[in-house]
Amino acid sequence: MGDLREALADYAHEAWSGWMRYMFSKSHDLGDQVMIPSLLVDRWRRQMDTPYTDLPESEKESDRTEADKMLAIFGKMGCDVMCSTRGTEDG
Repeated sequence: MGDLREALADYAHEAWSGWMRYMFSKSHDLGDQVMIPSLLVDRWRRQMDTPYTDLPESEKESDRTEADKMLAIFGKMGCDVMCSTRGTEDG
């Protein structure tokens, strides 16, 4: 379990680092401050305040790509991810 935890922590750090690189690439360095363009702030606020189920398909696809990366980690670690319908409306 420790190896899986470390692999997921490594992924979490890489995802966060990638996000920060992206965010700073879109921002303006003003020396002692960093300014994020208001259009991006508005977009990111909307996204963070919107439940996944209510996101547009294009934005859901970005989250699915991240989920695929996590599933790949489970697979690489030899973990079988069992899917269950228990607790869903259909199951």
